[in-house]
Amino acid sequence: MTSPESASPSRPAKAAGFALLGVAAVALIIGVVSLFGGESDTPPVAGGSSTQPPAQTTSESAAAPTTTASPSAPAATTTVPPTSSAATPPPPVTQPGAAKVPVRVYNNSTITGLAGKASDEVRANGWTVADTGNYSQGTIPTTTVYYRPGTDEEASAKELGAVLRARVEPRFDGIQSAPAGIILIVTNDYQGVSKNK
Repeated sequence: MTSPESASPSRPAKAAGFALLGVAAVALIIGVVSLFGGESDTPPVAGGSSTQPPAQTTSESAAAPTTTASPSAPAATTTVPPTSSAATPPPPVTQPGAAKVPVRVYNNSTITGLAGKASDEVRANGWTVADTGNYSQGTIPTTTVYYRPGTDEEASAKELGAVLRARVEPRFDGIQSAPAGIILIVTNDYQGVSKNK
């Protein structure tokens, strides 16, 4: 039989042991999650770039510029400014002052005159309308602005899509050979210009 005096010191030791086991279990879970989670603290390298940003180990190394002596000229030094870990914002959809690409507006709805109405709204927002008519080679599911990828049409199409609250996509096979410019095909769901300008 144990005396009350000998039982008392073992309780804090047991409690400390359980606390250490709990901390170890949490650390193990965090380690496994970070190992298999696929998350990375380093930003992805840009498409064609083969260099990665320098790793920062302490806050002091981030604040001070780095100087390195060149092996061929011992007296020459290179100063590297500290890098920012903040993500840069995406570029604007179009550059200020960029020319807006001409637009062809085609009606693919059951609403008579919808292409004309859409053309008026397109013109009122700064685009030139090159052609207006009907699109009857198939059914387009929703009002869409089409562009030729890799051309100046893409940025202008995205801007027009935002103004008209319309989907923006690359041209499909049925309109690939159409003349250059943006193609807007309006359907029954055409909403027109956003009122939140």
